Amino acid sequence: MFSEKLGINYNISGSGKPIVLLNGIMMSIPSWTEHVKYLEKDFQVITYDMKDQGKSRYVDYQYDISMHVQDLKDLLTEIGIKKANLVGLSYGGQVAQLFALKYPEMVDKLILSNTISHVDNFLKSIGQAWKTSAATYDGEFFFDVSLPFIYSRYFYQSNYEWLMNRRKLFKATLTKQWFDGFIRLASSNETFDIREEIKNITAPTLLIGADEDIATPYLEMLKMNEKIPQSQIICIPKTAHAMFLEKLPLFCDLVKGFLKE
Repeated sequence: MFSEKLGINYNISGSGKPIVLLNGIMMSIPSWTEHVKYLEKDFQVITYDMKDQGKSRYVDYQYDISMHVQDLKDLLTEIGIKKANLVGLSYGGQVAQLFALKYPEMVDKLILSNTISHVDNFLKSIGQAWKTSAATYDGEFFFDVSLPFIYSRYFYQSNYEWLMNRRKLFKATLTKQWFDGFIRLASSNETFDIREEIKNITAPTLLIGADEDIATPYLEMLKMNEKIPQSQIICIPKTAHAMFLEKLPLFCDLVKGFLKE
């Protein structure tokens, strides 16, 4: 489905309490295909592409990450959802935190996976490397620079052929429009810092980290857990930033378990 008014591509599956899955920076609706199959049996699952992602509108100006907060609010209002559970992954977790702070009355429970409340100098440097490689418009080069920051050593050892097929897919499918959108997305959160504000999040919150995640480290998520009042945290071993894919069934079980508590 596509909202002409908002320029947002979205999909709704299943029935029950609504749950919104918020994309990481390189993701789009199809990234959640297998997760939706797990979750739609128990929830109304909403997936959507933020602007500059997937099939949503691509813009021609630089924006701040908070733009996506208003877009999500407008999308939920358009489809008639007054309150939802939010599952935010990485960049989507940053948007989810901002949304929970601005519109607490619209958030039931909050799940934040492999995300942070502050873009530090190391993560900013990773983002710069990604933007520099994206500016070459070479899918394979972008893959070679970006993916080792995302998947764990264990995943590389066990799924190398799959990863190399993904490398070819990057080369074949990523367009100049996609790369330009990615650069804008990666530039939108460089000054993101809500370390103090997150103490005002009122929704019950589950934080999910990974022991090999170097982009959004578990130790940084522990600091978030100390500040968010009704929060709990779990660390998944032998996995990294893309834990939601590396440990897909476990990720879905954690989401289901927390939302059904």
